Amino acid sequence: MGTDLLLVLIVILVVVVVWRGPKTMPKIAEALGRGVREAKTEASKAQAEIQARTSDESTPTDGDQDRPA
Repeated sequence: MGTDLLLVLIVILVVVVVWRGPKTMPKIAEALGRGVREAKTEASKAQAEIQARTSDESTPTDGDQDRPA
């Protein structure tokens, strides 16, 4: 499956180079890199928030403990 994805990416790259020309490739690569960087940043923030929420839920507070009747 990874090989199929690599092949698709190569085909897309070739199509973009032919369609837009090699002179615009640096701008396209810069925009793509910026997008990937932003996506990684947002994914890290989301993962940190999930971990913070799950760690808060796993530690009981005074009101969450069962009291004997």
